[in-house]
Amino acid sequence: MREREFQFTNQDFDQIRALIYEHAGISLSDGKVDMVYSRIARRLRANGLTSFEGYLSFLNTNSQEWQHFTNSLTTNLTSFFREEHHFPVLAEHALEAKRKGRNPISLWSSACSTGEEPYSMAMTMIDAFGSWTPPVKILATDLDTNVVKHAYKGVYPIERIEKLPEETRKRFFQRGKGAQDGMVRVRPEVRALVSFHPLNLLDSGWPMKGRFDAIFCRNVLIYFDKKTQSKLLARFHPLLQEDGLLLVGHSESLTHVASLFRLRGKTVYSPLSST
Repeated sequence: MREREFQFTNQDFDQIRALIYEHAGISLSDGKVDMVYSRIARRLRANGLTSFEGYLSFLNTNSQEWQHFTNSLTTNLTSFFREEHHFPVLAEHALEAKRKGRNPISLWSSACSTGEEPYSMAMTMIDAFGSWTPPVKILATDLDTNVVKHAYKGVYPIERIEKLPEETRKRFFQRGKGAQDGMVRVRPEVRALVSFHPLNLLDSGWPMKGRFDAIFCRNVLIYFDKKTQSKLLARFHPLLQEDGLLLVGHSESLTHVASLFRLRGKTVYSPLSST
């Protein structure tokens, strides 16, 4: 086994695990030791520190480092039109919401990562309404401030869209030239539908007002324990329209909050009335 650059004790791991749970609700298993070491070791090097003990002391006295600490331990695995069965459901639901007189239709990507999910939502809305300016507003938030900045720019390596149909690539992306060769950018009409903001889902107060027609919270709940999941889902419930949709990841289930949500389709839920 390769010798580690820094000493990393079980106590160090337990402290980091407790801190990220308290701050972001992320529950790290015993099997994440190597991942935690490699990611936080980068922060030691960046700050010229020589021990995890020293880093944890530094973290307690440096508020700016907290964001770097959180960003380091956040997983951002995503792709365009990931779990693609959700998007036809979203399109049909948005059209029905419009028929009911809702304008604009309000959508929320609650863990948007580098932006592929909310941009996929925006492309779906453009196709559904047959317009580059559909009656839709999309809020996109994430805990990781770095990925929110990345998402706002809408620039990706061309490899990230290779699996999309050619028509989709041509309609919704612009190919880079010169210094941007090998990159693509989401078209401005798509970007205009999405508003990006950093947000910790565990924050006591959320700034958004009104109700959403659909909330995407996919492949997020798996990082929380059941207690934290239940608290988060209870906060989503009053933010959804009565016929709104909550879309979760393929390995996630809401059976533990059966009093709040009912299953509508494959990993698609609607709120139950609280009355």
